[in-house]
Amino acid sequence: MKAEILSLLRKTEGYISGQELCERFGVTRAAVWKVINGLKKEGYGIEAVTGRGYRLSSLPDVFSAEELESRMHTEWAGRNLVFYESTGSTNIQAKLLAEEGAPSGTLVVAEKQTQGRGRRGRTWASPAGRNLYFTILLKPEFAPDKASMLTLVMALAVQGAVAEVCGVDAQIKWPNDVVVNGRKVTGILTEMSVQGEYIQHVVIGVGVNVKEQEFVPELKEKAASLEQESGMPVSRAALLEKIMEHFEHDYTLFMKKLNLSLLLEQYNAVLVNCGREVRVLDPAGEYMGIAQGINEKGELCVEVSGKKVKKVYAGEVSVRGVYGYV
Repeated sequence: MKAEILSLLRKTEGYISGQELCERFGVTRAAVWKVINGLKKEGYGIEAVTGRGYRLSSLPDVFSAEELESRMHTEWAGRNLVFYESTGSTNIQAKLLAEEGAPSGTLVVAEKQTQGRGRRGRTWASPAGRNLYFTILLKPEFAPDKASMLTLVMALAVQGAVAEVCGVDAQIKWPNDVVVNGRKVTGILTEMSVQGEYIQHVVIGVGVNVKEQEFVPELKEKAASLEQESGMPVSRAALLEKIMEHFEHDYTLFMKKLNLSLLLEQYNAVLVNCGREVRVLDPAGEYMGIAQGINEKGELCVEVSGKKVKKVYAGEVSVRGVYGYV
């Protein structure tokens, strides 16, 4: 009920009466007053006027299950939300929930991770109060070879939400790094469980550097936080709200064709590599070329000598800028 009352207060421009809240939730005035008092203690500014009711006058930067639930206005993405103050990894928890029958669209969020991971088993530092850590669980009915494209769908959703919430020129370094001013602010890890020819579930884990912070020496030149790059406070709850809205929209377009054709123009427009010379770190041999954008499969098309175009698959190789990270 706490999240629902908070959601109503957030959506109501004027006052909402205590009687209306009692009738809507089938509780006593004392129960409503207890919830209101609890919200006030958490920092929410709530005006109480006799004969008029309650009005939300100010919002603190709260990151809690109730705050996140009150912000979710999607149809399915994030509507079933599981929040942890601390957990090993949101991806691991999402997999466990999938095995227990959690529905597609379940969103697992943590204030802190103790075993956060990036690509190729790298550690992802996950302290409390600084960043955004979440995983969305999906149970799609398509062939396993299409699942890798979901990483690009999430990257596009995060890019759109970062640009909207922070007012910065967010871009994507192929395939899934969201960058601001040429520095990485987001990591995305997609994992899949397959049985035979069928997908049991897919989990997409995301970590976003939000608050001002110090990075280890090897990351100082290529990593950044949103507050550092935007020069303004950033609400993690507001950012997650917008990411879910963008993801639900973009995922729906992906599902119509089961490829990226309906997202191609949007993705290539924010692809920082597009039109630039890149270095392709292929195990079979490193080479240089001009990135031309992605195709409908999410492969990066790279023009090499003689106008030949090579298609680079994200799972096999890495791409770097000639003079640096991007």
